[in-house]
Amino acid sequence: MENPWRKFVPQSPTRQGAAEYFTGRVYISELVHSPAPMHLQVYRVMFTPGARTAWHTHPKGQVLHVESGIGWFARRGEGVLEIKAGDTLYIPPGEEHWHGACATHAMVHLAVQASEEGVAAHWLEHVSDEEYKL
Repeated sequence: MENPWRKFVPQSPTRQGAAEYFTGRVYISELVHSPAPMHLQVYRVMFTPGARTAWHTHPKGQVLHVESGIGWFARRGEGVLEIKAGDTLYIPPGEEHWHGACATHAMVHLAVQASEEGVAAHWLEHVSDEEYKL
């Protein structure tokens, strides 16, 4: 008998994050991509020093859990927050934010979000060097 949970664990290889959505070298491993009704997605995202997402939102919100390294997180209009291994963040639906490694350390986090009508993120402009805190 086939394990029914196996279909939730994709066998896709780690891929590099698209330059359209990330600055610097970012590597993404999809851990879970569940079907309806959950539409849950879990990714392990590895940021090299200085790498980060563009500004974006999530229609259903997002949870980030830092596994290793030191990173930065910011909400639109607020300062940059240092995040490190063991930290867990909740980002409410529709909140504009970005996250990534700090300038001197790599950072790995789990990203958990659900999609709405097939969309898990709405991507905006890239984070400027001034916003990034260089």
